[in-house]
Amino acid sequence: MTTRELLREWELRPQKELGQNFLVDRRILEQILAAAEISAADTVLEIGPGLGTLTQALAEAAQRVMAVEVDRQLVAILHERMQAFPNVDIITGDILALRVSDLLPAAPASSPAEYAYKVVANIPYNITSAVLRHLLEACPRPQLIVLMVQKEVAQRITARPGDMSLLSVSVQFYGQPRLIRRVPATAFYPVPKVDSAILRIDPHSQLSLQPEEIQPFFDVVRAGFGQRRKQLRNSLAHGLGLSGACIAGAFVQAGMDGERRAQTLSVGEWVTLYRALRGVA
Repeated sequence: MTTRELLREWELRPQKELGQNFLVDRRILEQILAAAEISAADTVLEIGPGLGTLTQALAEAAQRVMAVEVDRQLVAILHERMQAFPNVDIITGDILALRVSDLLPAAPASSPAEYAYKVVANIPYNITSAVLRHLLEACPRPQLIVLMVQKEVAQRITARPGDMSLLSVSVQFYGQPRLIRRVPATAFYPVPKVDSAILRIDPHSQLSLQPEEIQPFFDVVRAGFGQRRKQLRNSLAHGLGLSGACIAGAFVQAGMDGERRAQTLSVGEWVTLYRALRGVA
């Protein structure tokens, strides 16, 4: 049964406020599965399963699927369509209001932070940044994330030094993003106004900073991008409330030029600069 037929049968209309655009191109679905490298041993967290097209494909390939859907009308459809798949757990709720650890099967008490799971999702584009942060800051973090996102957002996330943004630093601090392929708007129903992309993120096995350092690190990054057209020494002095002499000393200690702009720094350079600022502040 097609997406349009399912919607007619259940007398439903896609809800624009929930960002509901359903994937209807089977070839793209197969490429999502290939990007996620789903195996029979995998536990998968799916966000926004909608009508269950991707959910069924995941259930056929993975050991277990947790599908989180906020729309209660779609939850009813999912329960009916997934009756033949006992390895699918359908959870009603907003992923941003749920702790990822509470959604997973019980992890071994000896190593809860090492519980392995993957995230595969076609998420509403208006919450992409919030969902990414929620997943990348989760404990345990996913071993792999594959998302359908707006094409321009995928390009920002995968940017290199010279075109970096707060978003790209925020994601690349936690993992290595890769744009798998662009997806035309016609692959969805209803057809959105923008093209999309399949984005894969491989989280780092270890982070370069301790947990208590992450918030102050991003305070520095946000200050740097707060006035991105200005030289970094000026935007940091303004955003952090530090003296010019203090900022200059940090750049010397970091071995960096204070005249650079925020978008030119790699994640590693931001970490180096943060540590230098911590040493002189």
